[in-house]
Amino acid sequence: MTPRRTVTDILQAAQRVGTLGDRPIPEVIEHARQFVTALADISGRVIDIGTGAGVPGLVIADDRPDLDIVLADRRATRMDALRLGVAALGWTDRVTVLTTDIDELGKHPEHAGRYDAVVCRGFGPPESTAPLARPLLKNGGSLIVSEPPSPDPSRWSEDLLLTARFHPPIYRPGVVILVAKP
Repeated sequence: MTPRRTVTDILQAAQRVGTLGDRPIPEVIEHARQFVTALADISGRVIDIGTGAGVPGLVIADDRPDLDIVLADRRATRMDALRLGVAALGWTDRVTVLTTDIDELGKHPEHAGRYDAVVCRGFGPPESTAPLARPLLKNGGSLIVSEPPSPDPSRWSEDLLLTARFHPPIYRPGVVILVAKP
């Protein structure tokens, strides 16, 4: 019997083929765990947009097997590799890999307003992240985004939050949480 692979194995393989930066894998996992902490009060469905090699989604799935996780990105080759990784982890019953443009995903009834949380690490600037994530969230759902070590409140302007329908940001170590307004 082939031993089941680990998240570390999957991320190391992604690093070898160049789909994950050269930051040491233990540091990548440690940072992704900041998303896990931010999800402490969340249950249900979580989508990782622009997941690339599967960070932070794979770490969330490893630490929170109670969540239904969707890993989404538009790059087919990366998603094909990630699908194989999810299968090697034995998680196909609770982790879905989608090859799609995020701006289209929020228009589909099976995804629009269906998520309790949207997570992303390095997806894009706040001006594109917030409006693309909001259609995916249930009212009261959380957008959790990687933040620089020293948060810059000007990144999440009042105008942006008003337009995208989010409450003011909640800063946690390594991430910012935005709760969706009705």
